[in-house]
Amino acid sequence: MSFVTLHRHKGKGVGLIVLVLLAGGGYWLYAHAAGSAYATPQEAASVYVRFDMEAYDKIAQNYWNKLSDAQLAELFTLSADKAASTTALLKATDRPTTAKMLAQMFAMATSSAARKQLALKTLAVALYNLAPFGRDQLFTNEQTTALRQEVSNVHPNENLYGNLGLSKGASASEVQAAYTAKAKALSASSSPAAAQALQTIAYAKQVLTNPESKQLYDSSGIQPTVFPHILGHTLYLDLSQIAPTTLQEFAIAVNNASTTPGLDSMIIDLRGNIGGALDFLQNFLGLFIGNNQYAFDLYHQGQYEVQRTVQPKFAELDRYTDIAILTDHMTQSTAELTTATFERYHLAHVVGTTTRGWGTVENTYPLKTALDGSTYTLLLVNSITLRPDNQPIEGRGVDPNVNTSVPGWQSKLSQYFRSASLIKAIEQVAVQKPLR
Repeated sequence: MSFVTLHRHKGKGVGLIVLVLLAGGGYWLYAHAAGSAYATPQEAASVYVRFDMEAYDKIAQNYWNKLSDAQLAELFTLSADKAASTTALLKATDRPTTAKMLAQMFAMATSSAARKQLALKTLAVALYNLAPFGRDQLFTNEQTTALRQEVSNVHPNENLYGNLGLSKGASASEVQAAYTAKAKALSASSSPAAAQALQTIAYAKQVLTNPESKQLYDSSGIQPTVFPHILGHTLYLDLSQIAPTTLQEFAIAVNNASTTPGLDSMIIDLRGNIGGALDFLQNFLGLFIGNNQYAFDLYHQGQYEVQRTVQPKFAELDRYTDIAILTDHMTQSTAELTTATFERYHLAHVVGTTTRGWGTVENTYPLKTALDGSTYTLLLVNSITLRPDNQPIEGRGVDPNVNTSVPGWQSKLSQYFRSASLIKAIEQVAVQKPLR
């Protein structure tokens, strides 16, 4: 983003903030009210013009930055030129002339297949060139489904039971026995492949021997996102990803720790967290400060839209008076916004390195116009988010209070934290991979 955007996403290497309904894990899909009449004769006559002009309208209505008609017309003119590898006969200056320009371009195509590809490529180029470049995309149905699965933390190509040589639904004792046998064989080898395989089966065993995570995986294919550990008087929670189940997993981990005496501090490890559903933060923050409290602002087409918490305070969190958030350069999207919000509220201090700087909120917008029976969905940057200093997260990231890339960083921990247990735990875990 030229100014800011909340994340997105190409696989696990990219961040992602998407407007999603947390309870169901499904996308909030924008329903476009289409009338029986078309705005221009060209749209009535050509499905290809209609397709691109529907996207034109969706961008005008939903893109984070308010673009003028002239700006959108220029964007589509330049995109059509690129897609057709020629210069348009008509340079569009507004919506009606954009439809005329597209109609002229499609008329020069030699077949319906060529017109379809031209319509798709024109739109894809236009989306790519919206700031931040490459963040807005055109998705097929298959890609939209994959996005849903990524946000929900469902990975259909991964088979945890299969990794252990078991059938789905095998008991925890069978899982443990299979792991023990495979681990013994793999431990005899010093090859990198064996070491990787050992990590794979160890993770499968961890998920499938825990009653809660096993039930979740068996019923819906969702893998855990919260990994708790007790380090002295500190509850350590690795949030590997933000998924529809993360809030519940976090609450369960905190509740399970309630019987452990002496806990007074917490580490929330967001290193490598690619983000997820935006409404996670409104729920998560509510556990700490209560319901209907100011959470953060979203910036959309010149307006600041206040977001408020939607969960009551969770009393089990009161004991944690010293909280650290761990970040790195791959902390993205909703994880970045969570970091910024907790820092703004002085609920936690941040240790690590500056986050990635993916500050866009994105949403999906289905196109009603089909091309040869195929339907498509726009992924648009709908809003941008801000750091505690009101600067965009996009391109800047969130800076830590204690930067672990600076020599002697350990000496600065006592300036921000009171708990000796917490300081010791930070020194231990901040220099190694997140604990799973």
